[in-house]
Amino acid sequence: MELRYGSANEQMRHALARIAPGTPLRDGIERVVRAKAGALLVLDDGPDVLSICSGGFLVDAPYSPQRLSELAKMDGAIIISEDGGRIARANVHLVPDPTVPTSETGTRHRTAERVARSLAVPVVSASEEMGVINVYAGGGKRQLQEIGRLLERANQALQTLERYKTRLDDSISNLTAVEVEDVATLRDVASVVQRGEMVHRIADEIETMIVELGVDARLLRLQLDELYGEIDDELELVVADYVADDRTAADTLTEMSRLTDDEVHDLRRAAATLHRIADVSDLSQSVAPRGLRLLHRTNRLSSDSATAIARHFEGLSKLQRATVEDLEAVNGVDATTAAEVRETLARVTESAILDQYN
Repeated sequence: MELRYGSANEQMRHALARIAPGTPLRDGIERVVRAKAGALLVLDDGPDVLSICSGGFLVDAPYSPQRLSELAKMDGAIIISEDGGRIARANVHLVPDPTVPTSETGTRHRTAERVARSLAVPVVSASEEMGVINVYAGGGKRQLQEIGRLLERANQALQTLERYKTRLDDSISNLTAVEVEDVATLRDVASVVQRGEMVHRIADEIETMIVELGVDARLLRLQLDELYGEIDDELELVVADYVADDRTAADTLTEMSRLTDDEVHDLRRAAATLHRIADVSDLSQSVAPRGLRLLHRTNRLSSDSATAIARHFEGLSKLQRATVEDLEAVNGVDATTAAEVRETLARVTESAILDQYN
């Protein structure tokens, strides 16, 4: 399964994966916390990091949890190589750009956030008094939670995902039904786009929890893969059927991902991401699909052939009335493919109508 998320999330997940349960780095950090010691770890030893280091001493030794625990007894920061295999320096005083904004109050946490934000490197800060572990990466901060509590939250999120996935499936089924009857409205399409983004955001958060849980997340991974399935592919096809000619489905899905939660809940705002010429304030206006989504249900029909057929007939309404001979007139479509397309469209139409009235 592949989720859509930005580079900031990718950076945070990469950092979480490096210190997830079962990794040598996590073992070392937990040793520090159990010893009631604090720690400031920079998980990169590139030139930019070394340029803000002052004092301390060169270690340049293979990483081990025991060695990290011993070095954390000193006050300064510890610099660990990007691959996590070597401790570069210890007892270092970090001098990040003081103009970089930070919301932290403690000296260690302020330094950690400023280093992470200014150099775009992952930084881990362990509190000496509270035993709290914070990860700074991708411009954000994440506090590591106790495994049992995180598992409980992840399971609750999975239940929420299941409910939203059911609503999305219902919206897609409704859209199919109104499409085959040629009575689709902008509201029907916007509802699918909106609910698809909600499902994605929940799945995205669960994905981050899975990365954070490391070896303890095997069952969660299986459940998420089963629930999330091919949602992104289906959403792309829905959007491709209605998006403006000068835009792609990816453009709309990216724009949706950048909306705030409140904006996502606004159907008109979701409709606006399609960038159609008509006034999006009128959600009851009729819209006509290109037919790509239903064409992709035909076995062994390539994306190029589906696009060629959709362009030839200029909409699902004309496509539904097309005969096998009409379909054969499309460049690259032979008799066998034409018959399969005709049969698929007839089957989808019949199924959608039956589902609507049952």
